Amino acid sequence: MKTRGIAHIAFGVRDMDKSLVFYRDLLGFKVVRDEEQQAEGTVLPALYRHIHEKRRVTPLYWKAGEGESFLVLSEQKDGKVTGAPIKLDEIGIHHVSFWVKDLNELYGELKAQGVPFLVTPTEVVTPDGTFYTAFLSDPDGILIQLDQLL
Repeated sequence: MKTRGIAHIAFGVRDMDKSLVFYRDLLGFKVVRDEEQQAEGTVLPALYRHIHEKRRVTPLYWKAGEGESFLVLSEQKDGKVTGAPIKLDEIGIHHVSFWVKDLNELYGELKAQGVPFLVTPTEVVTPDGTFYTAFLSDPDGILIQLDQLL
């Protein structure tokens, strides 16, 4: 095997502060740093559809450590962003799923905060095992799945 796991998943967001409330405050991720990065003199311009001078970037961890996967939120400071999240029947990365310890408990906490769910906790039986799953969207409409192995 040439790869050994996911290093990170990066989401482009329209409003970092709203996204931090969702990922940090509601889902429990830990902010490692929150900084502005200049595009000039970096690899960033080669990766943009449009020209941007700087971005705000915030890595978030479940737990920090060598080889641990993490999430990166990226907001363009000039506000020029395009695109829309995709659904399950479209090409591209259409959702991310996070393991949780107690889906019913988290579901109750999120509902109490006014977070709408697209699919409420549902038991699913697959060849890989039985689990509870639920779907919701982040502030930018990116599909988020929450799974608990039963």
